[in-house]
Amino acid sequence: MVKVGVVGVGHLGQHHVRKFQSIPGCELIGIYDKNEARAKEISEKLGVKSFADYDTLLDAIDAIDIAATTTYHYELAKPALLKGKHIFLEKPITSELEQAEELLELAKRQNLKIQVGHIERFNPVILEVEQEIKDPMFIESHRLSTFHHRGTDVPVVLDLMIHDIDLILDFIKAPVSDIRASGIGILTPNIDIANARLEFANGAIANVTSSRVSLKQERKLRFFQRDAYFSMDFVAKQVSVVRKSPDILKLLPQIMMGSTEIKAEQLVDMKLHDVSVTAKDALQMELESFIDSIANNKKPVVDGEAGTRALKIALEIISIINRQLKK
Repeated sequence: MVKVGVVGVGHLGQHHVRKFQSIPGCELIGIYDKNEARAKEISEKLGVKSFADYDTLLDAIDAIDIAATTTYHYELAKPALLKGKHIFLEKPITSELEQAEELLELAKRQNLKIQVGHIERFNPVILEVEQEIKDPMFIESHRLSTFHHRGTDVPVVLDLMIHDIDLILDFIKAPVSDIRASGIGILTPNIDIANARLEFANGAIANVTSSRVSLKQERKLRFFQRDAYFSMDFVAKQVSVVRKSPDILKLLPQIMMGSTEIKAEQLVDMKLHDVSVTAKDALQMELESFIDSIANNKKPVVDGEAGTRALKIALEIISIINRQLKK
């Protein structure tokens, strides 16, 4: 039985508490939040013990879920690792690369697990086609959101774009060779809308756009590879798949001769299907995966190294944009 605590029970943290209460092989010991009124509210609402201080909670558990604001990740994670606790960190892993690297070293030294909350890895839309996506050469993502005060303590690149950066890095194993980016702050002092073009050593290219000042929500991801095109709509929970028709080789001579009798549907197989999300709770699956990695000594699905790679690219994008804004 893995004993777990949750620190930071705001908008996200309260949902983590609920999920841990129903995960087999997990015992939720308690919560901590520096906002005592909030901690008391969640304690009473969800029937979970609220600890008066963080150290006392750490002493009572095997693993800590850090759902606090990004700027507090490092200062909450380091003492937990020093006390020998496994860690689940909401994304991004930290706000600074050096902090993430230090946490990785501490975890490695003590053989502890770090899992980062890149929840889109568990999105049923992704799970529907992930085994079919092989060596994509062009990726296009749009993650647009209406404005909300949550997450505005960091640029939109760390708040939203990093989700797609992590997914792209998971599918394209080659290193990033070049980055071009632009962006601007509109409603906050931070970057509110950003676009980045990532070029990879294998020739693949990803064009990534994120905004938190849009009039409507849009979350789309498209993968193009040599034999297929995958279009995913995370809002509509829909996947479109376009493939070359098995008959295309038979029709190739006619195509080369410029035949006008061949119809488009003879060249491609197009599938449009809905993904059922009722039986697949991404957050539940994510936290179950964390507990499983501890109980069975497995590598986390999104380990600290993956979280740090995504952070590194995100910070480079932010740096490029900030340099341009100073011109």
